[in-house]
Amino acid sequence: MFDTLPQILLLLVSAVLAVALFRKFRLPAMLAYFFVGAVLGPHTFGLLPDTEATHELAEFGIVFLMFSIGLEFSLPQLYAMRKKVLGLGGAQVVLTLAIVMGIAKLAGLDWSAAFVVGAALAMSSTAIVSKILAERVDLNSRHGRLSIGVLLFQDLAVVPVLVLIPALGAEGAKLLDVLGMAMLKAAAMLLFLFTVGKWLINPWFNLVASQRSRELFVMNVLMVTLLLAYVTKLAGLSYALGAFIAGMLISETKFRYQVESDISPFRDILLGLFFISIGMLLNMAQILQHIGLVLLVLVAFVLLKAVIVTLVVRFVKYEIGVAIRTGLILAQAGEFGFVILALGVEQKLIGGEALQVILAASLLSMVIAPLLIQYNGRIARKMARSYTRNSGQVVQDIEDVGKHMHNHVVICGYGRSGQYLARFLIEEHIPYVALDIDPTRVLEAAAAGENVMFGDAARRAVLEAAGSARAKALVISYADNRAAMKILHIVQENYPHLPVIVRTVDDSNMEALQAAGAAEVVPEILEGSLMLASHALMLMGVPLNKVVKRIRLFREERYKLFKGYFHGISDVEEDALEKQQVRLHSVIISPGSYAIGRRLADMQLENFEVEVKSIRRPNSNGTVPTPESQLAEGDVVVLLGQPIGLTNAQNAMLIGKVATK
Repeated sequence: MFDTLPQILLLLVSAVLAVALFRKFRLPAMLAYFFVGAVLGPHTFGLLPDTEATHELAEFGIVFLMFSIGLEFSLPQLYAMRKKVLGLGGAQVVLTLAIVMGIAKLAGLDWSAAFVVGAALAMSSTAIVSKILAERVDLNSRHGRLSIGVLLFQDLAVVPVLVLIPALGAEGAKLLDVLGMAMLKAAAMLLFLFTVGKWLINPWFNLVASQRSRELFVMNVLMVTLLLAYVTKLAGLSYALGAFIAGMLISETKFRYQVESDISPFRDILLGLFFISIGMLLNMAQILQHIGLVLLVLVAFVLLKAVIVTLVVRFVKYEIGVAIRTGLILAQAGEFGFVILALGVEQKLIGGEALQVILAASLLSMVIAPLLIQYNGRIARKMARSYTRNSGQVVQDIEDVGKHMHNHVVICGYGRSGQYLARFLIEEHIPYVALDIDPTRVLEAAAAGENVMFGDAARRAVLEAAGSARAKALVISYADNRAAMKILHIVQENYPHLPVIVRTVDDSNMEALQAAGAAEVVPEILEGSLMLASHALMLMGVPLNKVVKRIRLFREERYKLFKGYFHGISDVEEDALEKQQVRLHSVIISPGSYAIGRRLADMQLENFEVEVKSIRRPNSNGTVPTPESQLAEGDVVVLLGQPIGLTNAQNAMLIGKVATK
């Protein structure tokens, strides 16, 4: 009998050492697994056997990877980000797939192999991109949100690819017939599982969980996942598709997070084995023999993908600098690309030199990805002078306001908490300037007369332009500890006497933030925005008894001051399900609007269940609306209501028509 213990020990020792080494140099762990597979595999030292059993075990890694993606898949999130996901993501995947397929066909590959290569190279690395963007506090930036939206579509695009590749590998049948049958099977299975399966999965998991046995619960998760994977395989599809469906089904239950926690160790270990098996496919002799071609493909692939993403983002009216940054962030290959290549090898659609070149170029693109992502801003500013000028203009616009301000408050972030704080400051006649990177929110709030400017508060130049040297206090109103630490570092270095109030989710990071220089740290659990405002007022010199009285007054009025807030892009993504949430909305009466010359009473806006909060006119601080208030060109009408009512009221004022529900 073949003794596998030496091979297992060799694999474990090599993997531990390689992952530790790659981590030290801030490289992804998956590259370490590739390295182990390539060095120990049959094409190099031959210490790991390239057997069918190894490949079957490695395929479980794909199964649990797809299960995890299905578990994280969220229909509300997809709906909230539908423009970025379906628009930008769809365009990027389709264009990359089509262009790469054309090039691969010209290079001598058949259509099936060209499809595998195109689909593989259309994917980017979710693990690398999300990790580095999170470390750089860039997830909520424009290029960060665009990148995540495209990555989400790529994850979804893997599903039809997993259906198509086995169909392409079928022998002795007409291609269109096989593809049609495969899609029909997949659609029927999805329909059945999300009707009957969804009805069965909840009571079954409740029954298992009621036994209060963790091992039984984990075994049940494994059973459901592998059972659905096996069913899809019997249907002529792939194991991975069944695992994805299993994840989606379980994500609809209340046990989603428990499942994710329990399955994580299995997934990570088996996924590491899968990447090792991909590394074993690498033939270093062939790669070195064709190293020139590998480097040419690498450069061409990275440039092509970056250009495609840049053009797609530019097409939807984002500025050139943001488009270039998004293109650089997504210019690498990804984990799912290797899943697609492995499936292509299994179906005998690709192999030989073509496989070696694509594998090597994909791996190298992931090696250089951290550098491209790290320096995407610098590269964009060098390539697009207008982006540099725009950045300079942003700072100049803030400085035009900030240079006239003294003893004011700088508010970093103008979401709910920032807006509520600003209203307290206005009540006390305390000047403030707010900074936010959500252009939609800034335009809406500024149109309503609120002193908010577009700018990244984590930039030294922006804080300086906002008059931080002359400010009385600075408030970080969004709960992001990394961003807060970055701002605190800038403040301590340049304005050590400026008090900083920081909002955070809980009290777990209070000591670290205070050590970094925060004068006050306000966890959300301590009444959130209300406590934040009280600290700010006291730092501004308002007597304590007056602060307490005002807070009590606002409580007695049932937080009327806190009713409604201006929404931006990020709020749409976060509150996609809160369709009935009351919010504020500014409507600008543009030339030719229906409302010009008409009274508020004539508009009958109460029919839409909205309230007119104020009317701001050019060269005035705003007027209190009455039924007799006559609307004129240039007026900004601030409305309070639910989304559908706001939309209908806006249409009634601008064009005299109401949108259909």
